[in-house]
Amino acid sequence: MIQVNKPYLPTKEKYIRYLDSIWKNNHLTNFGPLSILLEERLCEYLEVDNLLLVNNGTIALQVAYKLLGLQKDDKIITTPFSFVATTNTLIWEGLHPQFVDIDAESFCINVEKIESLFDSNQNTNFKAILPVHVFGNACEVEKLELIAKKYNLALIYDAAHAFGVRYKNTSIFSYGDISTISFHATKLFHSVEGGAIVFKDNSLKNEAKKIINFGLRKSFPETLGINAKNSEFHAAMGLCVLEDMPYIMEEREKIWTYYENKLKNYFTLQKRNLFSTNNFHYFPILFEKEKILLATIDKLHQNGIYPRRYFYPSLEVLSFVNSTKCQISQNIANRILCLPIYVGLREDEQDKIIEILKSQ
Repeated sequence: MIQVNKPYLPTKEKYIRYLDSIWKNNHLTNFGPLSILLEERLCEYLEVDNLLLVNNGTIALQVAYKLLGLQKDDKIITTPFSFVATTNTLIWEGLHPQFVDIDAESFCINVEKIESLFDSNQNTNFKAILPVHVFGNACEVEKLELIAKKYNLALIYDAAHAFGVRYKNTSIFSYGDISTISFHATKLFHSVEGGAIVFKDNSLKNEAKKIINFGLRKSFPETLGINAKNSEFHAAMGLCVLEDMPYIMEEREKIWTYYENKLKNYFTLQKRNLFSTNNFHYFPILFEKEKILLATIDKLHQNGIYPRRYFYPSLEVLSFVNSTKCQISQNIANRILCLPIYVGLREDEQDKIIEILKSQ
């Protein structure tokens, strides 16, 4: 069976070495030594200054909203082409997503259409922009910075897929007020479960550290908080995987490039940002029509191959969302398929996938 993804696992010996230190320290959670070490090493690897570990990428977004003062009924400009967590977190916090359609080639939020919101006669009482670096492809970050500054909007990036991405030789996490990352087992870098928040302002990190620990400061509940800390066991896995990132990136690049060379003349591929590096996280392809996509999925399933319709559906069509249609996002969501890509996927397995795709 070939799944769309297979979590990377380091050697047991490497992981056990870190576990031994947990037994030695008897420190299981609450900002333990391995968690602190992982934060330090991630800052070095990602070339950022202010990073805080949390227990998943979803709660990272929720904490970000609190830190930037977003309140119930605030309107947030965002994309409908993302994993559902992006929209869920907004609605869960009582915020209202204002969907802006995507660019048909990059799949990222269309910056010109954000500007058009302010040129129209509708209520423009927006408080923030929440773009997504879709499949690790950098948004038009410089234009987004200008819009946020012009209209006094907070700028929060859902960077769940963008681990290690650089834009104009700078970490993609250097843009915006806050970027959030997912370290779920399916991600390029993972800690089984986990996530992180990256801050432009160190004072926000200090406040966030209180919020994710029940709002405590020196054991006193100083502010409203929640438990969003991660454990030493998760940090141990993160440290192991981080050590193996050069190998992981090398293997994924080979797989991604093989697909590209074999399929670029048969399918429409995502247009990459010319100033952005590729972290080889996903390999999405676009079919001409949805019915061809569905027939191909059926054929792949018959052969034990399980790609994923990612992202599907376009989020503005969900029953718990009240929004106007985003035609481009719906069109892309209906025709897109992410192919299997993970360390250990063999070339002959790729050839089998490619043969079926071309036959349809």
